[in-house]
Amino acid sequence: MFLLSKEKKLLLTQPVVMGILNATPDSFYNKSRVQSVQQAVDAAGAMFESGAAIVDIGGQSTRPGSERVSFAEELDRVSPVVRAVRQAFPEAWLSVDTYYSSVALACIGLGIDMINDIAAGDDDPKMFKTVIDNEIAYVAMHKKGNPSTMQDDPHYDDLMGEILGYFNEKKAEYKKKDFANWVIDPGFGFGKTTEHNFELLNQLQKFRQFNKPLMVGISRKGMIWKTLNGTPETALNGTTALHMAALDRGATILRVHDVKEAKECVDLYLALKA
Repeated sequence: MFLLSKEKKLLLTQPVVMGILNATPDSFYNKSRVQSVQQAVDAAGAMFESGAAIVDIGGQSTRPGSERVSFAEELDRVSPVVRAVRQAFPEAWLSVDTYYSSVALACIGLGIDMINDIAAGDDDPKMFKTVIDNEIAYVAMHKKGNPSTMQDDPHYDDLMGEILGYFNEKKAEYKKKDFANWVIDPGFGFGKTTEHNFELLNQLQKFRQFNKPLMVGISRKGMIWKTLNGTPETALNGTTALHMAALDRGATILRVHDVKEAKECVDLYLALKA
């Protein structure tokens, strides 16, 4: 299993770690935020040194209750960071977290390898064509509702049936375009209660049917710290515990705030399975 960015290949025969780098003032975990371009370059370098295979750069918070930021403001936040990080690490895999095709296109021009889209193209009809035309990798995530209201009262008659059905539709859509360079993200915390999130994690192995890389983004999220009566700042140990569960059920990419600890979790998982 692998992903492509033009001629560049990322092997996924073993699970890998994606580090989170937020060029935002309001992401839910404040230590993921960078305040300057140099700080972003330093943070990215530390992630790569700790074993990250990918660094994911975001310019707008999509935490529950967040307000939508315009594409122009998002691009103003991410483009200097992308440019500097790419210059500092010319061979590294860089992703941009956006649902705007205009932001995606501009960042592709700056040399990124992947778009991480919380809307899986549903919020911008030009996104999918932008990704295909430019031959980069794509993360398609499931969400219910939009970030400002998605956690008000999410309801499913059949949680797994609805999410698996959603990705079956995406698979059919992408197959028509002969597009295979994509990753599934079930969307933990995006229109899902804590109970939904644990059910989703417990049945994560069902996504193996797609034979696609599977990304899990649970790092320091509410399903962890609320269950433990803590805060995002105290949720590292719980995150690591659930990362092992995710790996055991088929996760290919762990999207995380804490790269060193996640990479250690992957290494121990591989040693356990050896």
